Amino acid sequence: MKRFLLILTLLLIQTLIGFGQATTTSKIINAEQLLQDVKILSADDMEGRDTGTAGGAKARNYVLERFKQSNLKPFADNYLQPFEFTRRQSQKVSGVNVVGYIKGKKNPEKYLVVTAHYDHVGTRNGKIYNGADDNASGTAALFAMAKYFDKNRPDNSIIFVAFDAEEQGLQGSKYFVANLPVKKEEILLNLNMDMISHNDKNELYATGTFQNPSLKPTLETVQKKSVIKLLLGHDDPKLGSDDWTFQSDQGSFYKEKIPFIYFGVEDHKDYHQPTDDFETITQSFYVHAVETILEAVKEFDKNLQKK
Repeated sequence: MKRFLLILTLLLIQTLIGFGQATTTSKIINAEQLLQDVKILSADDMEGRDTGTAGGAKARNYVLERFKQSNLKPFADNYLQPFEFTRRQSQKVSGVNVVGYIKGKKNPEKYLVVTAHYDHVGTRNGKIYNGADDNASGTAALFAMAKYFDKNRPDNSIIFVAFDAEEQGLQGSKYFVANLPVKKEEILLNLNMDMISHNDKNELYATGTFQNPSLKPTLETVQKKSVIKLLLGHDDPKLGSDDWTFQSDQGSFYKEKIPFIYFGVEDHKDYHQPTDDFETITQSFYVHAVETILEAVKEFDKNLQKK
């Protein structure tokens, strides 16, 4: 009987946990849609979203449709920015970034660039690496933020970019910064998201104030409002491999002397593993992380001026 009651209790706890995650809500964004986007992008039929594969193309088509549904506008009537790069063994690979924007109401010729990569590592040894946290989470956040700013016009224009081939050495972002749709001097800031949905300590890092100390006060304002722990760090070169400056697409902007802030979590047991599935993300944390990053974008949009 005791064993039966123990099993029953465990099942009840699991049910309540699942119920709690399923009912995560937000007053700012559509939490249900956000989670649904992550679930779709990290499903097995996306085949791990590797660049140049059928799964990668399927993910790109989904991103394209969600950009349109979020009312983002294309540059030159085309959301797609194709590029080529050489992979190992001199293999030519085709990648495609997805780019859209919302025009600012006060300073339309000034731009924030909000970014995330939608590719992942594909399949290995017959196992699908779905990349829910890395980086379906950041990609889905793009849609949520675009929808918010469609209804609440920003002061500056905001460019939203879903990069391809981040896992191949930041190839998509390298191409983008070399082929900007606007003048580089018109870009105020890059805000990049990569792995923002999986953390058991309720901690999200904002990286980049070491290189851009003038951005710190704005993030400190966001810290005071955040439900989760927004921490600053992982950007001092003395940290070695714990310096995240060049570990995601913000590195491409930094090399071009464009200020950046990168949002992400510390590595977890499912990082670059086939277990990085929708079921293993921390749903409540994720929703609050997106709310926090959105608040940061709002604050930078309100306060940041090009010198």
